[in-house]
Amino acid sequence: MDSEKVTHERRDITARDAQPPGSFRWLLVAGGLLLQFSIGAVYAWSVFGRALESADSWQLSTVQASLPFTVTIGMIFVGTYAGGRLQDVKGPRIVALIGGVVYALGILLASLTNGAEDYWLLILGYGIISGFGLGFAYIVPIAMLQKWFPDKTGLITGLAVGGFGFGAVLTSPVAQWLINRNPEDPTSAFLPLGIAYLVMSLAGAALFRNPPEGYTVPGYEPASENGAGADGGKEFTQGEALRTPQWYLLTAILTLSVAAGISLISQAKPSATDIAGFSVTGAAALVGVLAIFNGAGRIVWAAVSDYLGRMKTFTAILVLQGVCLIVLPHADNMVLFSILAAIVYLCYGGTFGTMPATAGDFFGVRHAGAIYGLMLVGWSLGGIIGPIIASTLIGEDKAYTLAYTTIGIIALASVLLTVVTKVPAARRTPPRSSSEARLL
Repeated sequence: MDSEKVTHERRDITARDAQPPGSFRWLLVAGGLLLQFSIGAVYAWSVFGRALESADSWQLSTVQASLPFTVTIGMIFVGTYAGGRLQDVKGPRIVALIGGVVYALGILLASLTNGAEDYWLLILGYGIISGFGLGFAYIVPIAMLQKWFPDKTGLITGLAVGGFGFGAVLTSPVAQWLINRNPEDPTSAFLPLGIAYLVMSLAGAALFRNPPEGYTVPGYEPASENGAGADGGKEFTQGEALRTPQWYLLTAILTLSVAAGISLISQAKPSATDIAGFSVTGAAALVGVLAIFNGAGRIVWAAVSDYLGRMKTFTAILVLQGVCLIVLPHADNMVLFSILAAIVYLCYGGTFGTMPATAGDFFGVRHAGAIYGLMLVGWSLGGIIGPIIASTLIGEDKAYTLAYTTIGIIALASVLLTVVTKVPAARRTPPRSSSEARLL
């Protein structure tokens, strides 16, 4: 008996020592931020778009100059779907490494272009290849960190996607500096950027791993309330999640909230000049500042949702977006316009910061990569719907009041979805043991 007891104690000590210390999970957050900084640089495309329009070797139209970015956004969903499913099987490190490499290779391929005759290669490299790699890597830290931080799911997923939001803030000035060195060959800037992205993404992804089996956070008691932190219940597979109405309701909330925010983002510069009287230079500077609120919103709102509850947080996000968009066309004062726009950007970022934790509450984190990766179809849908509605209604008559009032009303009406969306009953009830199941 004594020898058996000693053996068991040794096994317990070995298992405990094999688990990384609690501080290790914060190192994973740093790795996730590094990866997201590199792939989030995609939002700096407008710097390249303007350069491709003016360079003599390119002279692209506005539509042509925006197409590589549009293709990239379209490919993100394909990447997140594939990466999410593979991560749940192979683990986070290999998927993040592959995604980072593919993303950087697409950027490096784009650096080989020399003029309009290579436009197809720009679409292939920057659009298709890097867009797929971006989505493949994007989903990894979101799903992984939820498993390491069951006690701070909102804050931590906000940090994970916050890095993505801040990527353009850091990249834009660097990209502009590189382009200014050789304005007639703007795509040459992709070479040093692609190398930097590769180093950053590999350095961050190399740290990734899932927590050991049975990992718990000392002192953390899972909540089972319908709100900020449902935990301890059924772990849904992707197929099971898709058979619930909650998956479609959450995807609809994501789609409509993204559509509301991106409708302004897509028209921010002309809206600032036409409505509030900003100069062209001033409007460009404002857009750069607003990008900071996009990144900050991912962290702020996600942290708020840990205390306020997920659906209450989305209610606040949609109401604020709706009210600000309705008031925006009448804000002919620069300060008021800037404040309203900043709130919309903050809420847009908050949507991406809060939804991963929400999906984890509703369906569990074991298959979070596959479930949330597929849910990001709402990103693509909202990214198409919002700009189309805004540009169509604004038109050549500059009907900003009609456009933003319509979109604002849609956002306010979307609040109804947050009222009817409840955590599945299976997540509110701890799973039965096999012996209990046999008795029923």
